[in-house]
Amino acid sequence: MKKCIDLAEELKGLHTLETIQKELGIKRNTTIKTVSLLRKEGLVETIGGGRKKRWYRINTVPFRKYGNSGLYDMLNKYSRIKLWKPYEHRIFGRKMSVEEAIVRAVVSGRIRTVLVSLDLFNHVKNWSRLYKYAKEYDVRRKIGALYDVSRTKLKVRRMDERIRSKLLKSKDKSKYIIKPFKSKDFLEIQKRWNVCVPLNKADLEVYDEW
Repeated sequence: MKKCIDLAEELKGLHTLETIQKELGIKRNTTIKTVSLLRKEGLVETIGGGRKKRWYRINTVPFRKYGNSGLYDMLNKYSRIKLWKPYEHRIFGRKMSVEEAIVRAVVSGRIRTVLVSLDLFNHVKNWSRLYKYAKEYDVRRKIGALYDVSRTKLKVRRMDERIRSKLLKSKDKSKYIIKPFKSKDFLEIQKRWNVCVPLNKADLEVYDEW
């Protein structure tokens, strides 16, 4: 097998496994090993995955990531459903918690991001911290509604009743998580929290695949 730098020079650019296989004229298993080898040297950045096509950006200079994992890395780490990163989000001077990631996903304005974040409720260790971030971003009732939605499909940790009570008593400036989307299915949850949920039951079926 060629040296990594020679392979990177030959493959420099955006590829799929199929285009790498064709470019090098090798078998699929060898292609996978080649990508793995280049990744270890920091010469490959993976884009996509999950239900989206996986692409590999290959460079002759190692990709450097500064700071700590941001929103999209946290979602892909803790959720079974993987998310294509629209951009590289990094955190400096501190580490992002699961609780902050859930809240940031809710305020992202992206339906797919909200859907993926539901799986993170099972990794919450500090409900007070979740409330703190929800209050900071003015999404307390939205967090409560999405937690209840997650429980209709997923096995998640039981929320602290004191925090649930505080979420129910709070007031968000807007009842839309993503305007103008409103669920046709979770009517009772939407009424309870006075929130418009942008997901339907069919959206949650993606979790059946995992």
